[in-house]
Amino acid sequence: MAHNKQNCPGKAKYLSGKRILPKPIDKDTDIVALIDNMDAYNGGRLRAACHLMRDSYSKEDVTIGLSIAGALTPAGLGPSTIVPLMNHGFVDWLSATGANMYHDLHYAFNLPMFRGSHNVDDADLRDKGVTRIYDILFDYEDVLMETDRRLRQILTRPEFQKEMGTREFYHHLGKILDELEKKHNLGQVSVLAAAFRNGIPVFTSSPGDSTIGMNITGLELLAEAKGLQDKFKLKINPSIDVNDSTAIVLNAKRYEKGKTAVLLIGGGSPKNFMLQTEPQIQEILMIPEMGQDYDINITDARPDTGGLSGAPPSEAASWGKIDPTKLDETVTAYLDVTAAFPLLTAYTIQSTKPKKFKRLYDRGDELRKKLIESYLENNNEIDMLTDLIKKL
Repeated sequence: MAHNKQNCPGKAKYLSGKRILPKPIDKDTDIVALIDNMDAYNGGRLRAACHLMRDSYSKEDVTIGLSIAGALTPAGLGPSTIVPLMNHGFVDWLSATGANMYHDLHYAFNLPMFRGSHNVDDADLRDKGVTRIYDILFDYEDVLMETDRRLRQILTRPEFQKEMGTREFYHHLGKILDELEKKHNLGQVSVLAAAFRNGIPVFTSSPGDSTIGMNITGLELLAEAKGLQDKFKLKINPSIDVNDSTAIVLNAKRYEKGKTAVLLIGGGSPKNFMLQTEPQIQEILMIPEMGQDYDINITDARPDTGGLSGAPPSEAASWGKIDPTKLDETVTAYLDVTAAFPLLTAYTIQSTKPKKFKRLYDRGDELRKKLIESYLENNNEIDMLTDLIKKL
C-alpha cells in the first residue's frame, strides 16, 4: 500500500545516506576523488572497501592478512600493487598460491613477460615456443625453463636442506631474490624480496600445486634415484604453516589486545587458509575466540555455485571465521581484481599514513610458544590425547 504520510516511522534511516549527486570527472580528478565519487553497485562496494582500509585497516593495532589467488604476479601486480602495499605497512602476513610465487621469480631473475592478445593460435604458440597466460606472453625456453634451472640450483643451497614450512622456505628464497634485485639494480620488483626485507611471513597452503613444488619433488626424485637422500633433505611440511599462521592471529587478538583484518583478493585455497586460522583456534585448539574483525573480499565468483571464492563474510561468520557481531565491518566487491586491487592500493597509499612494520616473521618462535601456551591451558582433552600419543 502506498504511504502518503511524510512522517512514516523508520523512514529516515533508509534515506540517511549521502545523496547521489556526484561531481563531474575532470582533468584534475585524482584516484581518491574518483573513488569517493562512486555511489552505487560494485563501484559503491569498492568505495566502501577503500574507506574501510582508510578508517580501520590503517590503525596500528590492526594486523592485516592479504591473500592472493589467480595469476596476479604474471600480470605485474607484484611490483605495481602488492609490493607498494607491503612497503606502506598494510600487509603483515601473506597467503598466496605457489603459482603466484613462482611467477614472482621471473621478475627477480629479470626474465621478461609481454603484453599480448588472447585471440591467438595456441597450437602455433606452442610450435614457436611461446607460453600464454590469457593475454600475457613469454618465452618457454628463456623464461619458463630458465626460471626452473635457476630455481633448482637455489634449492640445493645448504639453508634449504631441512624440513620446513613455506613460511621459512619463502624467507630463504626472498633473501636470495632481494640480493638479486640489488645486484642487478632492478628496483623493487619481487613480492618475496619485499616480504624478506619487511619481515612479512608468506604461506602457500598447497605447495605441491605449483612449479615450485614440482621442482622440489623433481630434486627429491633425483636424490632417491642416486641414493643421496642424506644430502638433499628439503621437505615442505604444511602442518608447520597451519600452526604458524594461527599463532599470528591468536597473538594479535589475545596477547596484544588488537584486532585482525583480512584483504582477500580472489578466493581459493589462499582465502580459506587465511580464514581457517579462526576455526583452528576455536574448533581444533578449543581456545575461546570470535573471528576476524574486518573483512574485505574482492572476487568475481558467485556464492551460489558452492565455490569458496564467492563465499561472503556472512557465510564465513557461521564458521567462526568472521566475528558475527562485526559484519557491518565487512565488504564484498564483485569485481575483476586486476582492476580493483590497484585502485584500492592507490587509494590506501594516497589517503593514509604508512604503518609501522610488525615484522611477524622475526617473531615466529615467540608466537608459536604463545600458541602452545594457550592451547595447553584451555584444552580439556590434553591429558587424553597425550596418553593416546604415548601409546603409538
